[in-house]
Amino acid sequence: MYKAEDVVRVIAYIPPGHHHTRVLIEFRDGGKIVLQQTVVDGIIRAYANVALHPQRKAVELVMRNLSKREKKEGFSKHQLLETAKSEEDILREVAEIYSE
Repeated sequence: MYKAEDVVRVIAYIPPGHHHTRVLIEFRDGGKIVLQQTVVDGIIRAYANVALHPQRKAVELVMRNLSKREKKEGFSKHQLLETAKSEEDILREVAEIYSE
């Protein structure tokens, strides 16, 4: 798990010749990751659904490849979308991952 003190800086940017935002995160250990807008959008949706909901404790999103008919205009065909997995199952899975 990366803690706040592990992050050196965050840069949000639109690369020349592109239309969508990317986020670069640099870590104290020298690691760097670049997230495409679709990934950041999914993270924001998941975070907001849990953090701002009075009862919800967990949500899971998985990658789906949407057809032109399934997606809104201007959206990537690759989308992180909510699953039907129960909060209890999600929390159990996270607890197992942390115990490894």
